[in-house]
Amino acid sequence: MPRRRIGFWYRFAAVLCKPPLVVLIKRDWGGMEHIPAEGGFITAVNHNSQVDPFAYGHFQYNTGRVPRFLAKSSLFGKGFVGAAMRGTGQIPVYRETTDALSAFRAAIDAVERGECVAFYPEGTITRDPDQWPMTAKTGAARVALQTQCPVIPVAQWGANELLPPYAKKLRVFPRKTSHVLAGPPVDLTRFYGKEMSPDLLKEATEVIMADITRLLEQIRGAQAPVTPYDPRRERIEQRRRTAAETHELESQAESASEPKVEQEEGQGT
Repeated sequence: MPRRRIGFWYRFAAVLCKPPLVVLIKRDWGGMEHIPAEGGFITAVNHNSQVDPFAYGHFQYNTGRVPRFLAKSSLFGKGFVGAAMRGTGQIPVYRETTDALSAFRAAIDAVERGECVAFYPEGTITRDPDQWPMTAKTGAARVALQTQCPVIPVAQWGANELLPPYAKKLRVFPRKTSHVLAGPPVDLTRFYGKEMSPDLLKEATEVIMADITRLLEQIRGAQAPVTPYDPRRERIEQRRRTAAETHELESQAESASEPKVEQEEGQGT
C-alpha cells in the first residue's frame, strides 16, 4: 500500500517545531533503515520525558513516514487543537468503551490504511528510578497481533535530560543530544493465529519491551535491570511497608503505655 502524503497540517507543525528542536538539542540518530518504506506498521517507543514525543517525532518525520500518535478522543473536538489533531492524522482512543479491541479500532484502521502508528507501550512516562523502560500495557501488542503488521522498536534518550521526567523546567545548558535508535521488526510470529488471552498479550508485550530495552542499553552503554520496574507491584509493596510501619508504631505506643498502667495500679493498692 502506498505511503500517505504528509499533508499541510503535519508540514505546518514541522515548521513550528523543528527550529527550536534543532537549536535546543543535537541529534544522534540510527536505524532509519528499519522503518518500512511502504505499508502500515507500528513503532513502539520508550517514554521518559514530556518533550520526547517531539524529539522522536522529529526523527520519524525525517524518515518520510510520519507517526500517528494515539491521543484521548476528547482532544479531537472543536477549536484549533481539534483541527490540528485531525489534520495531522492523530489517532483518537475511545477509552470509555468496555471492549478492549474497540478502544484501539482507530489504530487498527490506520495500520490497515498503510499508516505508521506510534505507541508508548508504558502508557506514561517511566517511573523507574534510573529511567529504564517499565512494565507496559498491552495495546501495542493487541493491535500488532490483530493486523500482523511490523512492530519497529525505538529507543530514545536525551530529551529526558532536557526536561527530566515529571519536571516543569527545561535544562537548556549544556546543549543536550537526542539519541534515537530504531531496531529491526520484533518477531511476534509465534503469537499469530492464537487466542488473544491476557497471558498471551502480556507475553507479546514483554517481547516488544525487551527489544526496546536492548536498544536503550546500546544507547546508554549500560545494562538495564533484569526485572522491569512495575508501578503496580511498587504500589502494593508501598502499602505493605506503610501497614508494617503503622503496626510497628502502634506496638511501640502500646508498649510505652504499659509501665504507666502498672505504676498506677500499684499506687492504687
